[in-house]
Amino acid sequence: MSRRYGAGLVPILGWIRSYDRRWLRGDLIAGVTVAALIVPKNLGYAGIAGVPLQNGLYAAAAGAILYGIFGTSRQISMGPSSGLAAVAASAVLVTGLTDQGDVASFVAGITLASGVLFLILFVLRMGWIARFLSRAVVTGFLFGAAIDVVISELPKLTGTTAEGTNSFQELWSWFGTLGERHQATVIVGVVSLVVVFGVRRIAPRVPGALVLVVGGLLASWLLDLGERGVALVGDVPRGLPSFVVPDVGLMWENAGTVAIAAIALVLIGFSQTAGDARTFAARHRYQVDIDQESVAQGLANAGAGLFQGMPVSTSLSASSLNDHSGARTGLASLTSGATVLLTLLVLAPLFSSLPKPVLAALIIEAVVMGMIDIPEMRRLARVQPFDFWVAIAAIVGTLAFGVLAGVVIGIGLSLLWLIGVATHPYIATLARKPGTQVFRDVSEYPGDERIPGVVVIRMDGGLFFATSDALEDRLRGIIHSTPDLTGVVLDCAGINFIDSQGSAKMNDVVSLARDSGVTLRLARLKAAVRATLARDGVLERIGAGNIHGNVDTAVQAQLETSAPPSSGSRSEDD
Repeated sequence: MSRRYGAGLVPILGWIRSYDRRWLRGDLIAGVTVAALIVPKNLGYAGIAGVPLQNGLYAAAAGAILYGIFGTSRQISMGPSSGLAAVAASAVLVTGLTDQGDVASFVAGITLASGVLFLILFVLRMGWIARFLSRAVVTGFLFGAAIDVVISELPKLTGTTAEGTNSFQELWSWFGTLGERHQATVIVGVVSLVVVFGVRRIAPRVPGALVLVVGGLLASWLLDLGERGVALVGDVPRGLPSFVVPDVGLMWENAGTVAIAAIALVLIGFSQTAGDARTFAARHRYQVDIDQESVAQGLANAGAGLFQGMPVSTSLSASSLNDHSGARTGLASLTSGATVLLTLLVLAPLFSSLPKPVLAALIIEAVVMGMIDIPEMRRLARVQPFDFWVAIAAIVGTLAFGVLAGVVIGIGLSLLWLIGVATHPYIATLARKPGTQVFRDVSEYPGDERIPGVVVIRMDGGLFFATSDALEDRLRGIIHSTPDLTGVVLDCAGINFIDSQGSAKMNDVVSLARDSGVTLRLARLKAAVRATLARDGVLERIGAGNIHGNVDTAVQAQLETSAPPSSGSRSEDD
């Protein structure tokens, strides 16, 4: 117990005691290297969310330090991400907030709310709720959100404005303003796109975001871009973040949006972090505690919210760089956070002269490369077309109704898919493999031997309130469509769970069979299911003689019971 509430909840207390000094160099190099990557990227993520640029760095520092203390993955890099920033931006859009102070407070508030929700899920052991977003839905949502962000950044590349209530209208509006484009802004924007995508293409190991930011700052100073009419990001103050509780009144006025945004942030953030943590743990052969990961992400988001930040989660690119740079413990994450704080203290004002087209190019590269997964879309289309169309629906929903609405649509699609699968269990018709006692699915082995007068079926999955009607409907169809039917054998090997409604439905099935003059036999009944049926009196109605250890025994018993005395025994032919 003491371990769980000591080093268990604060993992740094465990690994710091056994820290090997030979790891120090790798951890420090990894931490500084990752900071060089995430500082420029987090400026872009702050731009997506619509908060002051320094707030992205506040969140990066808080997320990295708190995860280094409470996380169990040795390679994870925690900080703002493009997907979470898009959710935050959409939540702001829904509220209609325009004052930057209110926007920053609101984003910090939904960040804090998501952190609290993470902790609640940990206490209630409800981390499984993140599984309600299928991979297809997440792929489609992120794809649509990336397109939405790109469209919103286009005016910054041309020095124009665009209006619209959804992505389609905003894109159409932008096309209409191209005649008013600012030439110098367009040149800076195009060059920035070429640089950031070109570096990724030509030298993928070089941090293109850092190259772009440094180049943009130099160009702004050397060419005096501000005086040439190119918009700059404005004042980025030097200093550390202060502890500020988000405006409670503002949160209460928009409680519905806060709740939806927090749920969306948890669903997306947890799925990203849990998956990445397992990946690195498997690669380096150690264990991660997924429940503790909920605590770490909850505290990281709560801390980011209380220090004027924005939502944080794992970054696969930053985590991979952390791994490749030699990270061995959470010290690498702590080093990244400390480096970001040092940047805020020393270098923050330099970013004030960063041209907005450069920031837009940085954002576009981040969402295109981090959120648009064309190979996965192709895989979905090839492997399971239904999942592909679910992803397409999530994309269209996100573009038509907004990113936050896209998350809600995605959750709805996931739940509808889950309900559809749950209420339509697979019930196979079985036939005997010639010369054996093995019964197989006739859809896979159409040449197998069917038994005259006897139908064998197998239900896969639990027999409960969502699936019980399917069994009755199938049996009713068999009775009405099979001439000279004397018995039905239900192979129960695939039924691993039954609830009270499932037991009641089995009782109805017994009555249906009796009223139709058909014998119902159960085979391979599992102990837990047997116990439930026995408590409900269903087994007594079926009769001990109609419960069998395997399918072949049940079929033989039915043949012996139904065969006329002069016809001989069918089992002799077997």
